[in-house]
Amino acid sequence: MPLVPNYISTLQPYKAGKPISEVQKEFGLKEVIKLASNENPLGVSPLAIEEAKKVLNDINFYPDGGIKLREILAEKENVKLENVIVGSGSESIMGNIIRTFLCDDEECLTTEFPFIGFRVLVQTRGVKIKYVPYKNWQYDLEKIANAINEKTKIIYLANPNNPTGTFFTKEEFDNFYKKVPQNILIILDEAYFEYAQNNINYPNSMFYRYDNVITLRTFSKAYGLAGIRIGYGFAHDELIKNLLKVKLPFEPSSIASASGIGALKDIEFLEKTIQLNHEGIKFLTSSLREIKLNVVNSVANFAFLNFDSEKKVNFIFQKLLEKGIIVRPLSGFGLSNSMRVSTGTMEQNEKFVYELKNIISKNNF
Repeated sequence: MPLVPNYISTLQPYKAGKPISEVQKEFGLKEVIKLASNENPLGVSPLAIEEAKKVLNDINFYPDGGIKLREILAEKENVKLENVIVGSGSESIMGNIIRTFLCDDEECLTTEFPFIGFRVLVQTRGVKIKYVPYKNWQYDLEKIANAINEKTKIIYLANPNNPTGTFFTKEEFDNFYKKVPQNILIILDEAYFEYAQNNINYPNSMFYRYDNVITLRTFSKAYGLAGIRIGYGFAHDELIKNLLKVKLPFEPSSIASASGIGALKDIEFLEKTIQLNHEGIKFLTSSLREIKLNVVNSVANFAFLNFDSEKKVNFIFQKLLEKGIIVRPLSGFGLSNSMRVSTGTMEQNEKFVYELKNIISKNNF
């Protein structure tokens, strides 16, 4: 019997985007723009920092398990405390869902090339994932529904989707849900919810109080707390009750919980973030299409570009690095011909487009 199970030994771990310090050292650069990991270019809410500072003198005590943050989130979304869970990022909650509800002979179902974090977490459990092809870079909910079988236990849907930035509509989700048995758990990963929420066709899952649906959201994106690791979820109290049995008892940390509470108070920071992203994604999409690049319409805080070869993606990635701009090739997602570019400040967006245009014109792409 091997010490390490085969499904672990063959697993490829998640690889984060290239850090700024590494690029500075490699190319001798003072200034580097990171547009690789969908982070908030405005930084952090001052109110989040203020709340975090308040607990620093008490970090000799164990955290409260996020109870205060859960209470605030419950009030904000008009649900009971028993309907809310918090964790060290939404991926932590996702991992707990997989450990809590998946049995050895059961399967997960999702789109091809999904958010890589979900794929890694499921594979650590050693169960099968069934993939359904995209339809115009969007979830094909009809085919996903048709792919359900007697072993399907969890269906993972990211809306908006990472890495494509696309979303499915209220009508599409309504039609899909009618075909899903009640004993199947649907994970609605809404990490980019804040950027899409004002679209009238976007199905805010909090309006779908279904017993077999769990909503996951995060403070890492629009709220600017990626380094703190704090996420949350909403579901039927029976689901949350069982998840609480599995999650680490003192997760999240005191500082993470306090930062989340502060971030929720700062409506002005959130509104500035959403407005900047609206301008940024509009600028990136139009500018890149002007130079005949294949850019998918996105409602998230990143643009998804598709090229005709992996060689071209890697060449552009390397040339941009030399200019101090980090973007994200998507070979790790299984999309070797594609690249993802986060929105930055308008100055950063303009510099990226300027340098990309130069690379393309000089190399006859």
